Amino acid sequence: MLDSINWPLLIVFAAAMAIAPWPMGPEPHLVEKIRMLTQGTLRKPIDIFDLLLHSAPIAFMILKGWKDFGPR
Repeated sequence: MLDSINWPLLIVFAAAMAIAPWPMGPEPHLVEKIRMLTQGTLRKPIDIFDLLLHSAPIAFMILKGWKDFGPR
């Protein structure tokens, strides 16, 4: 599955999800949810889903990078 995703599309999608909802909100959702996680206030299911949704493209980038450029 990771082979079928090209790098430029993945990079653009990960960047867009990381900074969303710019310029609408005061801070990106990903930053807000990570802050909530570190403070121990990430308890609502919608907040947990939001963290997973906004961090998934970054996780795919890490996995694809490991697969493409990692140790052989």
